Amino acid sequence: QVQLVESGGGLVQPGGSLRLSCAASGSIFSIYSMGWYRQAPGKQRELVTIITNGGSINYGDSVKGRFSISRDNAKNTVYLQMNSLKPEDTAVYYCYARLLAPMKSWDDYWGQGTQVTVSS
Repeated sequence: QVQLVESGGGLVQPGGSLRLSCAASGSIFSIYSMGWYRQAPGKQRELVTIITNGGSINYGDSVKGRFSISRDNAKNTVYLQMNSLKPEDTAVYYCYARLLAPMKSWDDYWGQGTQVTVSS
């Protein structure tokens, strides 16, 4: 059973920083990509950032220059450094992974989500 476990959410003031972590565990053959999506109340889930096992990175337009993703392949863990946070960054942040598990094909997996609130 594959699990994605997020940590690091919370309340931060505008202009502040937070770091999220997500660790993939369970029976995993290979991970192609990991990253983060977010969903604010009343809005659709949107891409924050994705990193592939080859190191290619995509960022959503709204976070470019402020957020940074990194990955520890040995630990199956991805990190999201969020700087210069704005109130509009408030959302539930979901960890995402595209991976290959035993007896299965490549598939998408999601974490439970962690709340990030930017408010004074």
